[in-house]
Amino acid sequence: MYPNLYKGLGLKSEDLSRYNTSLVGFDEKIMTLEGQIKLSVVTKEKEKEVNFILVNAFSPYTAILGRPWIHAMGAVPLILHQKIKIS
Repeated sequence: MYPNLYKGLGLKSEDLSRYNTSLVGFDEKIMTLEGQIKLSVVTKEKEKEVNFILVNAFSPYTAILGRPWIHAMGAVPLILHQKIKIS
């Protein structure tokens, strides 16, 4: 999750828990992660707790979604169109 989404959800720094792992970008730069937060993701009939990691970096995206929880929700990621379809 990137800062724009985090702030847009009205979350504060005290909502984060520690996350002591670094992230290596495609440009081989190492970024320190701000922390992690567990949020409830709700679709029509399903709800799943998902861990999001706050990355303080510029990105054209608001969040990058991992596959395990998407599959648990019964959704199908459409990478070509960068959308999620709930089946």
